[in-house]
Amino acid sequence: MTSDPSGPKLAGTRIAALFPGQGSQSVGMGRAFYDGSEAAREVLDRADAALPGLLGWMFDGPADRLTLTAHQQPALVAAGAAAYAAWREAGGPEPIVAAGHSLGEFTAHVAAGTLSVEDAVRLVHARGTYMQNAVPEGEGAMAAILKLDRDVVEALCADAGGVAEVANVNAPGQIVVSGRAAPVAAVAAEAKARGGRAVPLKVSAPFHCSLMRPAAERLAADLAEVRFGTPAFDVVCNVTAEPLATPLDAPRLLEAQVTAPVLWTESVERIAQLGVDRWIEFGAGKVLTGLVTRIVPGADARPAADPGGLAEALRPSDAPTGRDRTGDAGSEEIR
Repeated sequence: MTSDPSGPKLAGTRIAALFPGQGSQSVGMGRAFYDGSEAAREVLDRADAALPGLLGWMFDGPADRLTLTAHQQPALVAAGAAAYAAWREAGGPEPIVAAGHSLGEFTAHVAAGTLSVEDAVRLVHARGTYMQNAVPEGEGAMAAILKLDRDVVEALCADAGGVAEVANVNAPGQIVVSGRAAPVAAVAAEAKARGGRAVPLKVSAPFHCSLMRPAAERLAADLAEVRFGTPAFDVVCNVTAEPLATPLDAPRLLEAQVTAPVLWTESVERIAQLGVDRWIEFGAGKVLTGLVTRIVPGADARPAADPGGLAEALRPSDAPTGRDRTGDAGSEEIR
C-alpha cells in the first residue's frame, strides 16, 4: 500500500477516528499493514525499537503471551497507530476528532500528534504491568451487566457490600462492573434477579475501579516524564467525555482514567454533536464499530483492522461495499 497518486479521498467527509482497548487483540494483527504499507511499517518498527519484542508478540504470539496485559496494551497501540498511518498514506482525510476506549486513548493521542508512538507503547507497557500487579490474581473480577440502566447498576454496586464499581459505560444496556470478586458476583446475581444479564469477563485484574489506585500513582510518575504536544484535532477523553482542553491536562486525565469509569456512551454522543459523517475504528477488531451503531443508530461506522477494511472505509457512502462492516459489540471483551 503506497500513497495514492489520485489525491485525497472522501474530501469534505468529517471523520471520527476510534481506537479499541483490551479484548480486541489477535495474533497476526498489524502484519498485513506491515507488509503492505510503508507508513505503517515505519510506525511498527519504531514501536518495536522502543519496546523490543513487540512485533513478535503481535505477529507470532502465541495467544497466551499476547493476551498478557503488559503485552496486549502496547500491541493494540502499535496496531492502531499503524492502521491510522496506512489510512493517511492511502489518502484518507485527517479526522476532526479521535477517541479511544481505555488504553485506546493513548493511541488517539498518537494519531493526533500529542504523543509519540515510542512514548505511548512504553507508557502502556508500564500501565499494563502496574494494573496487573495492583491486585493479587483471583481477588478481583469484572462483569458486563446487560439490559439494565446505569442508575440501576450503580444502586446494585452500592448495595454489594464491598468494592463493586461501574467501570465502563459502553452502550445503552451494557455496563461493566469492576471490583472485588465477591461483591461483583453479588451485583451479577442481583442483576439477573432483576431481569438483566451478567457476563463474567476473562480479565487478569479489576480495571477502572478504585482498586487500581496503586497503578494510577505509579503511572503518574511516568506520565510526568513525557512531553505531550498540541493535538492536530480534538481528542475526546474517557474521563470527561469532552475534548482535551489543553495538552497540559493529558497526564492528569490519563492517570485518572486508570481508576475512573470509561464514559464511552457519553463520549460517542459528544462526538456525534460535532457533526461526524463517518466513524472509523483503526487497529484491531470491530467492537467499537458495533457500539457506535448502538449509541448512534444509523451511524456510518466502519472497522479498518486490515487493508481490506481500510479500503472499505475509504469508499464513498453511496459506493457498493464488498464486506460486512457491522460490528458485534457482544462478541469481544471490552474493559
